[in-house]
Amino acid sequence: MKALVLRSAGHVSLDDIEQEPIPPGYARVRLLAAALNHRDVWIIEGKYAKIRYPSILGSDGCGIVEEVNDSERGLIGQRVIINPNQHWGGDERVQSADYTILGMPSPGTFAEYITVPLDRLHPAPAHLSDEEAAALPLAGVTAYRAIAVQGNVRSSDTLLISGIGGGVALFALVFARALGARTIAVTSGAPWKLERAIALGADHGVLYTEPTWADALRRRVGGFDLIVDGSAGEPFNQLVALSNPAGRIVLYGATLGGVPMLDVHRIFWRQLRIIGTTMGSDRDFAAMLAAVEQHRIRPVVDSVFLLSEYAEAFERMRKGEQFGKIVLRISA
Repeated sequence: MKALVLRSAGHVSLDDIEQEPIPPGYARVRLLAAALNHRDVWIIEGKYAKIRYPSILGSDGCGIVEEVNDSERGLIGQRVIINPNQHWGGDERVQSADYTILGMPSPGTFAEYITVPLDRLHPAPAHLSDEEAAALPLAGVTAYRAIAVQGNVRSSDTLLISGIGGGVALFALVFARALGARTIAVTSGAPWKLERAIALGADHGVLYTEPTWADALRRRVGGFDLIVDGSAGEPFNQLVALSNPAGRIVLYGATLGGVPMLDVHRIFWRQLRIIGTTMGSDRDFAAMLAAVEQHRIRPVVDSVFLLSEYAEAFERMRKGEQFGKIVLRISA
């Protein structure tokens, strides 16, 4: 089969490799489409922990079950998506020490076939295309846990989502709107991304490149009960200042690094809660899929590339030009 193989830092190639045998309790899935995540780029660039070479990357995928090494044969021929979480463990609050994500160290979805445990497979929502279904798993469960579980969004909430345009932030927007947040504001560095976010259900949008962006949000909304952020860095103290008393800030990433001179006084005086979150449990994944089905949510797909066009797809992600998920079409 053909697969994108990471041979060493910065060196990815489309190679012909042997398919793995199917262990008991596993299925072989012929992949139709797979979606990129920033995780893939970080691994390629050597900016991820415990990288193994060679590796097949890719955490998100939609495909057709072709073979099963199990007495349960009912999945054969079904279109499925793959839960990329592995070994979450029995504590819903936090992943176990053995937790991993599909696509390094285990072989991922940037290939014509993948062999995965049967309990990682879920029927793909019927209202989604192959590309939309492939875009759903990792960013979808991350956003759902951030909004619904860790953030515990309520119908009375004013909500701010920073950095709209990436997969998690966009899923956070559509889940928050579906779950009934009262007012949703977003930030971005591009006016056209704000326009598209408002078309998807945001009430307000401001450019974080403007020096007075926080003041503009304060004038429009007043303050926020819930803030969902994946950047941290220097702007984080502005998010603290925008929080209402007893507000919650859910942090799912730190692309801008640590927070210099964290405003701890405002945090304790306003009784704010800063809540970390990453990916999601199997229960979160099932609940996310149920919400997608119930509310007919459609992932935003930015662009679709052939598997052979992987270099262009990765370059688009590196440049941050996307609005939504970048998808690789693998087979018809």
